[in-house]
Amino acid sequence: MQTLRLGLAQINTTIGDLEVNARKVRDWTARARDLGVDIVAFPELTITGYPPEDLLLRPRFIADNLAALDSVLGATRGISAVVGYVALEAGDIYNAVAVIHDGRTIDTYRKEHLPNYGVFDELRYFRSDSGCPVYDFGDIGVGVNICEDIWFAGDPTRSQALGGAQVIVNINGSPYHAGKRKYREEMLAGRARDYGVLICYTNQVGGQDELVFDGGSMVIGPDGTLLARAKMFEEDLLVYDVGEESLLGARLHDPRLRSEQLGEEDAREVRHLLVPALPDRDRPAIEARIEPELSHEAEVYNALVVGTRDYLGKTGFTKALIALSGGIDSSIVAAIAVDAIGAENVLGVGMPSRYSSEGSIGDAQALADRLGIPFIIVPIEPAHDAFTEMLAETFAGMEPGVAEENLQARIRGTILMAISNK
Repeated sequence: MQTLRLGLAQINTTIGDLEVNARKVRDWTARARDLGVDIVAFPELTITGYPPEDLLLRPRFIADNLAALDSVLGATRGISAVVGYVALEAGDIYNAVAVIHDGRTIDTYRKEHLPNYGVFDELRYFRSDSGCPVYDFGDIGVGVNICEDIWFAGDPTRSQALGGAQVIVNINGSPYHAGKRKYREEMLAGRARDYGVLICYTNQVGGQDELVFDGGSMVIGPDGTLLARAKMFEEDLLVYDVGEESLLGARLHDPRLRSEQLGEEDAREVRHLLVPALPDRDRPAIEARIEPELSHEAEVYNALVVGTRDYLGKTGFTKALIALSGGIDSSIVAAIAVDAIGAENVLGVGMPSRYSSEGSIGDAQALADRLGIPFIIVPIEPAHDAFTEMLAETFAGMEPGVAEENLQARIRGTILMAISNK
């Protein structure tokens, strides 16, 4: 049996930056080719970035996305690529995958299950499809589907498996939340066991507005065993060799098991496409790797760092201004900012008032010294005096309390905004 070398390219795309996203596809395809990869898979809606939302309502954006997809074809000479993009057919748009081989698009798969809950709103934009293609790379059948398609039990994965797919390549834009990595692995292990397939799961990485994508791309064997896993919260190329040993335990070649356990009689018709063989080539040996799990605290902290870094970077901000009180909250925020954009790009500001504790400024200075960030002090007492004097007649006869204390927050916000604007 031949060996099929798969590459899972979890890249950090930017919504709407078609040129940069396409360039990343070209660059990471070249890396995959250098490692002797046969098929490299990219995340969901690679070309547009995920989720593109109301950009999809602009006809010019759809056309530009198609042109950007065309721009990556030349980079796929001598390799196959699975690239997410927006397909346009008869006036409808689809969340789709281009299956590209040796410089040309040979097929398109369109997403079937469109999520419409939580942060997802895909029914607003896309039409769904129910095709079940299987691509025959020599004697290995490969089914391709998109994100939610495998989160649902049944089709299209089930019919693809029954139709001869031994490997399922599933591309994703699956946002992070605490504990989701374990849940994903358990779900994928169940699908792999149910349908006797090896699952190659590619996930996006990086921050997009309020969402963070954690990567963690993985390969799951037909018996549900985790065979390979990429890094979390970093761009990565996970390479895995699919051979006979990877497919042990698959039940696709046992007609009795197929019929009894998968209900072959009501399976959809599968469309097969033979992918032409590429010339033999020397390639370096690759060992499967399983990146270590992160602790719960490390997962959450990395998500905060990545979300902060990409929010600032993708919106054009280069520096962060943080009010330091010497307390835990501002200390954590400062540490996140330093890890996200570097100490040289973070400025700490202390703004003591009559309500500040004696240790507040000292603790804030100590934190700034340890993080290596500059720290300035802007006392707010003169502004506070001015406000209380302005309100003296209104507050006459009332004891000082929360209203006077809360003035300091407004003053500090004003000062920070002024420094930021300057």
